[in-house]
Amino acid sequence: MINKISKVTVYVNDQEKAKDFWLNKMGFVLKMDQPMGPDFSWIEVGPSENEFTTLVLYSKAAMEQQQPSKVAHPSVLFSTNDIEAAYEKMNQNGVQVGEMLRLPFGTMFSFKDQDGNEYLLREDK
Repeated sequence: MINKISKVTVYVNDQEKAKDFWLNKMGFVLKMDQPMGPDFSWIEVGPSENEFTTLVLYSKAAMEQQQPSKVAHPSVLFSTNDIEAAYEKMNQNGVQVGEMLRLPFGTMFSFKDQDGNEYLLREDK
């Protein structure tokens, strides 16, 4: 039935600041940017042009008007092949990162976006 995760929606205060964060600090690419009305757009970013799964950077204010209960931040876990290099790069880019956690089931750390939303990055080998 389900064979892929297509999109994860992240509700953001300022779509342009969120786009800047994901493109310029995290190294993602812009997959789509389409106006949806006078005040917001449908913006999708992804880790690369070839990656199927994207983040939708959706206006928090617009969703609060449509369905306020949906605005809770999702739990999103990203993958990397080199956790040490990713940690260093995020630090260099001014991303707020948490402590490196070396656990029996994986090495990971948390990081925050421009709105203070928290994510996890886990090394997959």
